[in-house]
Amino acid sequence: MKHVTERPFANPEAAARQLLQLASGIEAVQDGRIHIEKINYPFLYTLKASGAEFGAGIRCAVEKGWLELHESGTYVRVLTPGQDMLALR
Repeated sequence: MKHVTERPFANPEAAARQLLQLASGIEAVQDGRIHIEKINYPFLYTLKASGAEFGAGIRCAVEKGWLELHESGTYVRVLTPGQDMLALR
C-alpha cells in the first residue's frame, strides 16, 4: 500500500500566504518589483511545493489583492493589503 504524504500548500490560500511571506523577505529591485524567480525557486525547491500549487497560490494572492502580478509574469509587487496581513503575524 502506498501512503500519500500531506501537501501543506494544496490549499491555495496557504500557498498564497507562503508566497507573500517569501516576497516580503526579498529586497525589491525597482518600484517595489520582485522578480518572480526569487519566490518561485524557494517555493518549488526549498519548500518542495508543486508548480500547480505555485500557480494556484499566485492566483489566490492576486485575487485577494495581496500581490500584483505583472502582465508579462516576470515580477510581482506586494500590495498594501498584503503588507497589512504580514503586519498581523
